[in-house]
Amino acid sequence: MDAINHIDCWGRIRTELRSSIGVDAFNNWIEPLEFEKVGAGHGHFVVPNNFMGNWISRNYADLIKDLFRAEGIPLTRLSFTAPEQSAPVPVPAGKPKTEAKPDGKIELPTSPLDSRFTFDQFVVGTPNELAHAAARRVADGGDVTFNPLFLYGGVGLGKTHLMHAIAHEIRATRPDARVLYLSAEQFMFRFVQALRFKDMHSFKEQFRSVDMLMVDDLQFIAGKNSTQDEFFHTFNALIEQGKQIVISADRSPGEIEGLEERIRSRLQWGLVVDLHPTNYELRLGILHAKAEAQARAYSKVGLDVKVLEFLAHRISSNVRVLEGALTRLFAFADLVGRDITLDMAQETLADILRISDRKVTIAEIQRKVAEHYNLRISDLLSPRRARAVARPRQISMFLCKSLTAKSLPEIGRKFGGRDHTTVIHAVKRIEELMQTDSQITEDVELLRRMLEA
Repeated sequence: MDAINHIDCWGRIRTELRSSIGVDAFNNWIEPLEFEKVGAGHGHFVVPNNFMGNWISRNYADLIKDLFRAEGIPLTRLSFTAPEQSAPVPVPAGKPKTEAKPDGKIELPTSPLDSRFTFDQFVVGTPNELAHAAARRVADGGDVTFNPLFLYGGVGLGKTHLMHAIAHEIRATRPDARVLYLSAEQFMFRFVQALRFKDMHSFKEQFRSVDMLMVDDLQFIAGKNSTQDEFFHTFNALIEQGKQIVISADRSPGEIEGLEERIRSRLQWGLVVDLHPTNYELRLGILHAKAEAQARAYSKVGLDVKVLEFLAHRISSNVRVLEGALTRLFAFADLVGRDITLDMAQETLADILRISDRKVTIAEIQRKVAEHYNLRISDLLSPRRARAVARPRQISMFLCKSLTAKSLPEIGRKFGGRDHTTVIHAVKRIEELMQTDSQITEDVELLRRMLEA
């Protein structure tokens, strides 16, 4: 394969890398790479500095080699060479844009915001209502008694959406406010560049002159001592000036391994909010909102609302997967000229549904419910009718009906030989109580999350 084909090949690999590792990571680490040549199983690249070369080698070399092999080029080794430089490396195309301060003296290396991630597009439910209210309070610019605001939770629960929504709101209502939003990875990249080119003065001016600092995915700097040290001093400087800080991570401060204790302590000064896994009602609300937007784009595609209920039940772990599934359905229906029905959804989303289909057993449900209510499994199977036993038994039956494919008679037999009408009554009773009793709702959703985890 000649050099021109190698370059074309690298172009395709770059596209795949952008999709695989995400836009932020791609812009920070892959975009600056300059492909040089391939020969004798050895790929040569030029990088702005040795730090970047070492980082890419540790974190992405295996993936890059795999992608070259998929193109028919069996690489066994990669090298990343940094040329001798006396001036700072220009920020490559695709890097976060800079935003001038009102006085024109300092530029903020802020990341672009997703136009879809606004408060209007955020669906609020019990699992995220506290996080939403706190984000709203920060964005409204009134008296805030907590600083920093720390949002944490798993993938696809809305952390980044709320971060972008805060920034959008402030820019719309207070355009002169200096808001700096970026990922922790970008913070580290800027810091390392400043160290390399002995430009820490500009770095400190940029990061300590803002009205609000927003850092996404803080867990990225855990274990990176120099970066943590600078983040600590930046944090303190802004707090002392009364500037607002908003942080997100995938875990609470106390659960991030490798995070310095002094940073952990300061993060816990403010309001630490957990975005809980979604419940059925919230997932259904998100799907309805998404379906309305998709219906405007695909006006000729009809949608059976039962499909939304089906997806809300079956895809419970990740909102991004849930929204992506609906997007796929609309796109497919439009391409083939069909409406979205339940049969079509099951056929089109077979791969997603297979991954999301957690096999829960009746015995596992009985064990979890008994542990939760401090009962013995034998209590759930017994004829005892005291509420302290009867209600957990009904919840167990409700969960068996929701999370397994077992028939009503089979569920009844597993609960001490009860009739299927008893199971029907239990399911209806729990459905009724979940409309009026918040404690029952919380218990059911907690048990569901534990069983589906």
